[in-house]
Order: sequence, then C-alpha cells, then structure tokens
Amino acid sequence: MEAKKKRMLTGDRPTGRLHIGHYFGSLKTRLAIQESGEYDPYILIADVQALTDNFSNPEKVRKNVREVILDYLSIGIDPKKTTIYIQSMIPETAELTVFYSNLVTIARLERNPTVKTELAQKREVFGESVTYGFLGYPVNQAADITVVDGAVVPVGEDQLPLIEQCREIVRKFNSIYGETLREPEAILSNTKRIKGLDGNEKMGKSLGNAIYLADTEEEVNKKVMSAVTDPARIKKDDQGHPDVCMVAYYHNLFSTPEEVQCVCEECKEGKRGCVACKKQLAKNINTFLAPIREKRKYYEERPELVENILKEGTEKTKKTAEETMRKIKKAMKLNYFEN
Repeated sequence: MEAKKKRMLTGDRPTGRLHIGHYFGSLKTRLAIQESGEYDPYILIADVQALTDNFSNPEKVRKNVREVILDYLSIGIDPKKTTIYIQSMIPETAELTVFYSNLVTIARLERNPTVKTELAQKREVFGESVTYGFLGYPVNQAADITVVDGAVVPVGEDQLPLIEQCREIVRKFNSIYGETLREPEAILSNTKRIKGLDGNEKMGKSLGNAIYLADTEEEVNKKVMSAVTDPARIKKDDQGHPDVCMVAYYHNLFSTPEEVQCVCEECKEGKRGCVACKKQLAKNINTFLAPIREKRKYYEERPELVENILKEGTEKTKKTAEETMRKIKKAMKLNYFEN
C-alpha cells in the first residue's frame, strides 16, 4: 500500500495581483513541489487574513480572490495536482483560531519578530489603532496550517518566526489535551526577496515598483524604461557599474548567462547605452510572460471553470478540516453529542 503523502500548505493574501517578486520568491518553489509529487500541496487564498488591514474595503479583497487564482492557474498551478481553496469558506479555521487564542499571550505575539516589524510599519500609518485581528494573525495562521494537518510550509527566512509560533501552539495544545496535532516544518526558500524597479529592497503592490504577472507587453515596456540605472552614468559612452543598476539586476533573472555577461562587460566599457539595455530586458521579460498571459486569457474567458476549481478545492478542504476538528474537539472534551 502506497504511503500517504505529507501535506504542504502555503498561500497568499488577496490584496492585489501577484508580481514577479512572488513568482521568484514563492510561486516557482510551489511549482517545483507540485511537479515533484513528493507532497500533497494545498494553497489557500487568505481572504480573512487580508481583511485584518482591509476590513473597510471588502470589495477589494473579494475582487482580488479571482485575480490571485488567475495568477496561480496562469503560471502552471494545476488543480488536478494542487488543492486551491478560499480561507473564509472553512469555518473550522475560525473556530480553531478561537481555541488557539487561549494558548498564546499578547506579550508573546508582540515579541514575534515578524509581527514586531509589521506592527511598527502599521503604527506609522494607523498610530495606536492597530486591531486585535492584525496582532493575532499568527494564531489564525497556525489554525490554517493545522486544520489541514499541514506537515510542511514553504516560507522565506523572514516568515520563520510565524512557523515557530505555530509549532509552539501545537506543543502547548498537545501538552494540555494529549498528542493530537502535528508540528509543521518549514521549507526554506533559497530565493532572496526580489528588489523593486526603483531599487527598493522589496517589490510591493503599494510601492508602485512591481512588474505583475498579468502586465501587458506595453506595460512591461513602460515600466522597464523607468527602472533605476547607475546614477553616475550620464552619457552613453560613460563607464557603467552594473552592480548598482536595476536593469542589470533583472537581466540576471530573465536573460541567459551569456547575455548577462555581454550586458555587464559592454556597460563597464561604455559600449552599451541604458536604453538599448532596457529594450533587451523588456523583450526578455515579455518572452517569459507570453505563455503566462496566454494561459491567463484562457481562464479569464472561462469564469465558470475558475469558479468550479475554487468550489471543488474548498469542498475537499472542508472535509479535511471537519476530520481535524472532530479529533480536536474529542481531545478538548467538546464532543458532547458523540458516544
């Protein structure tokens, strides 16, 4: 009998379309895991978590649920191999979040390095009006992982404290109610965070420095032409410094090693102008995005198919979550009407 595969859980907050930073930072890893067949992959569209700082704009979150699944399908996430579901449609997750909230102190949440950083950013905007929901999202995330019995979670290094928080909650639960839950393991991505077109260390929706997977050829061309280059290079024949140029940075992602070597050498020698370099980069990015755009168009023209994919994935996850909650309620002596 074939051994049951361990379940992998990952996901995204639907606050906007996904960009190339998401692709190289996480989506590429998910595709590799999907095609390896090593795990049983689950991907959640975390609309409840998106509402923690978009609670007054639910229409934005709802609209972007569709955008995110279109991005998933367009880059090759296969619903026959990967279960895609909507977080808010799994009420067991919300129920488990309440149970877990008794096991975590506010002080512990505030000490979480990831939360600490994000709280500081939010307070710059909202002052002290940071909600309980935002502070407690690691508890909700722990429920997301464990309600589907997630064994592995692919994350970047900055997200490791969230996985450790989940592991602490599981250990606390098991110590009180008996060995019931699995401690998840992190799969650390070896891809660094992708910089923005403006040179910012982070490519972000709110920063206006991103190339989206759904961008048209014209949009890519325009964005690439605005990318930050070597500020010390004034004239075409000035010797350049590729190590401080965002165009050279992106050539490393989208161009062949031979092209990268040629671009950098000609830049250093003052033989290649920035405009020519940008045009070549834009062409390479558009070549990369062409099949993604084509597949996205296929699904955009078939909204019923997309809805069915979400329904089927969510229904499958709901059954998994119900099984988990039966075990949890039994352990917590909350199975009042069961023999």
